Amino acid sequence: MKALAQDNWGGGVDDEVLHFGFAFQYVTTEFKVLKSDDWQNAIDPGTGQANSSGGSLTSIGSPAKTGFGLGLVTDLRLTNFSNLRFTPALVFADKELQYGYHSLVLVKKVQSTTVDLPLGVKLKSERRKNFRVYMIAGGKYSRNIVSKKKLDDTDLIDQEKLVWMKSGYFSYEAGVGLDFYFEYFKMSPEIKFSQSFANVLERRGNDFDRPIDRLYHKGIQISLFFE
Repeated sequence: MKALAQDNWGGGVDDEVLHFGFAFQYVTTEFKVLKSDDWQNAIDPGTGQANSSGGSLTSIGSPAKTGFGLGLVTDLRLTNFSNLRFTPALVFADKELQYGYHSLVLVKKVQSTTVDLPLGVKLKSERRKNFRVYMIAGGKYSRNIVSKKKLDDTDLIDQEKLVWMKSGYFSYEAGVGLDFYFEYFKMSPEIKFSQSFANVLERRGNDFDRPIDRLYHKGIQISLFFE
């Protein structure tokens, strides 16, 4: 009884069938780039022509970029060791593509502010004093809410054309976390990996999407939940 008295209550969230909370997120995002068969024969924006001796485009890459998100939590207790979690969030995380040519390197910023709608199953260990570990896996739908006006490149010259993402896409995700119990609430740091199921490139037929066969969105999300 003495050991039990030392355990924090955690606001009683584990005893509730349904409870709510909020979250702060730090995210890193990038693209997995699959190139077209003739990707090296793209037009070099610096010279206005392709290089006949092997192509003008030498590389296409997507460095990891950081962002942040704010979210909510709806948690449904299934059993003593499993929960169904819906954790919608507003995520601000632009992406980037880098095109290496013989004459220059061009960086294309892909604007992205998404409403993420993840649904996952959380599998928990036995509680040890005031913490427990867990795994979570599921899927999410992401909707880009950047205005079409900001993405309108109709009047731009070829070198300034944009790379477009599809406005909505599905991803799978999996992660691990820790539940820490305090007297009146529970705090849970979590790290989660995600990747889109399908190609997220919206083809516009310009010099920057022609060398790309497919783009997959990849992300790592570090969250801090309060429930």
